[in-house]
Amino acid sequence: MNKKSTRILAYPYLVWMAGFTVIPLLMICYYGLTDRTGAFTLDNILAVASTEHMKALWLSLSLSLISTLICLLISYPLALILRQHHIGKSSFVVFIFILPMWMNFLLRTMAWQTLLEKNGVINSLLSVLRLPPLAIINTPAAIILGMVYNFLPFMVLPIYNVLAKIDDNVMNAARDLGADNVTTLTKILLPLSIPGIISGITMVFVPALTTFVISNLLGGSKILLIGNVIEQEFTRGSNWNLGAGLSMVLMVFILISMTLIAKYDKNGEGTAF
Repeated sequence: MNKKSTRILAYPYLVWMAGFTVIPLLMICYYGLTDRTGAFTLDNILAVASTEHMKALWLSLSLSLISTLICLLISYPLALILRQHHIGKSSFVVFIFILPMWMNFLLRTMAWQTLLEKNGVINSLLSVLRLPPLAIINTPAAIILGMVYNFLPFMVLPIYNVLAKIDDNVMNAARDLGADNVTTLTKILLPLSIPGIISGITMVFVPALTTFVISNLLGGSKILLIGNVIEQEFTRGSNWNLGAGLSMVLMVFILISMTLIAKYDKNGEGTAF
C-alpha cells in the first residue's frame, strides 16, 4: 500500500477528529474566554475562585481521590489473583468485569439508587433481619460507592493488562535469588506495573472528577460537585460562557493526567487491552 492510499484511509479519521474533538474544544475555548456580548474576558475562568465553585471543586477532588484510591486498593490484589491463576484476556472471568461496561451508565447508577434508597432493597432485607436501616442515600458515601462501582473496571483492566505481560521467568529468578513474596511484590511487580497503575488512576480519576449523573441520582441533587455546577450552567442557567470557563479549569486536570500517561506509559501498555 503506497503513501497516497494510506493518506486516503486516514481522511475519515481526520474528519471524525475535527467534527467531534477539535471543533467542540474550540467552541469551549471561545465561550470560556468571552462574555455574552462576545468580548474577551477571563472572568469565566476566574469564577472558579468563588466560594460556591471552589467548594464544589474541592468536594469533587476529595471524592474523586477517595474513589480512585478505593478502586486501586481493590483492583491491584484482584489483578494479582487473575495473573497468578493465569487467567487469559479472553476468559470468562475477565468477561465478567467487562460485562457491566456494556450496560447503560445511567441504568447502572439508577439500579444503585433503587438498592440504597430509604425503602429500597437493602433496607428491606435489613428490616426482615431485624437490623437497623442504612441511611446512605443522598450522602457523599453513596456517591463514592457509585463511582467505585462504575469505574472499577477501568482500574482493573489496565493493571491486569500490564501484570499479565510480566514474564514468569522474572518472578522465578527473583525467588531463586532469595526474594520472598513481599520483596517480589515491592521490588519487581510494583515497579513493572507502574504504567498500568498510572493509566488506571487516570481512567478513574478524570471521569469521577467530571461526573454529574452519579451525584444527581445518588446524592439527590443535594450535593453539588463541579460537574453538577457546569451542567446547571449549560442546561438551567443558559450561561454557556461560565459553564465553558469552568470546563476549561477541569481541562487542566485532564492535561496533567495525559502528561503522566505520556511519562510513565510511553508504550501504551496500560491502555491497550
